[in-house]
Amino acid sequence: MARFWVCVAGAGFFLAFLVLHSRFCRSPVLRTFTFAVSWRTEEVLYRLDVGWPKHPEYFTGATFCAAVDSLNGLVYVAQRGDNIPKILVFTEDGYFLRAWNYTVDTPHGIFAASTQYEQSVWITDVGSDFMILWLHGENGTGPAKFNIPHSVTLDSAGRVWVADRGNKRIQVFDKDTGEWLGAWNNCFTEEGPSAVRFTPDGKYLIVAQLNLSRLSVVAAPPVGSIGECSVISTIQLADQVLPHLLEVDGKTGAVYVAEIGAKQVQKYVPLNSYVPSFGS
Repeated sequence: MARFWVCVAGAGFFLAFLVLHSRFCRSPVLRTFTFAVSWRTEEVLYRLDVGWPKHPEYFTGATFCAAVDSLNGLVYVAQRGDNIPKILVFTEDGYFLRAWNYTVDTPHGIFAASTQYEQSVWITDVGSDFMILWLHGENGTGPAKFNIPHSVTLDSAGRVWVADRGNKRIQVFDKDTGEWLGAWNNCFTEEGPSAVRFTPDGKYLIVAQLNLSRLSVVAAPPVGSIGECSVISTIQLADQVLPHLLEVDGKTGAVYVAEIGAKQVQKYVPLNSYVPSFGS
């Protein structure tokens, strides 16, 4: 026992010595130690809204995607399955409003693009007429080639971000010319991204990884070189939840995650309020 207290006293003396040495001799020892601890500690940026939706029993199929109509306060959920409504509509507070099953067979993605004059919802299961400005679609592993391109989003600088899931990377292009601007792969060594969206302030990207059941908050690069991917925070979901696609509310910053394994959509709320700068 005496030896134990001698060891404790010695450890205390050593820590006190380090503090005094760092304070009066400007030693970098403690600063390095503190940096190492901070580097390994992730910042918590979101919390799960356990009360959303109010009636989860309306989820009766595999929930593949979600879309947010921030202007009208609506959340659209698309699900797959036989003899079930394919599109569900909720309020942002989680109240169920309606469902429909017209013209939709096997929805994969959904996007809400409403204005003050018209409510508009686009579903990838429905044919649409667009003018093609540029096209990258060759299968492969090199720059501007893809292996399961799974999600696309746009930032305020006019850059298109593509979740190249099979190649375990995010590729970036100029939205007007299609010029390849670079790629991120250092954050996705375990598995490629299945979904990517920006937060309303443009500071972060929210990235889903399907088979890892993980969401990552990644620092958005400034205008210019996209640099390297840097994960700020992660949300580890339960095993086999399988987050497929996600959407971010352009006003509140809430993240809606469509989970095909759990057959549900969950809502994550930012701990700090956002002031939207684009995307709303």
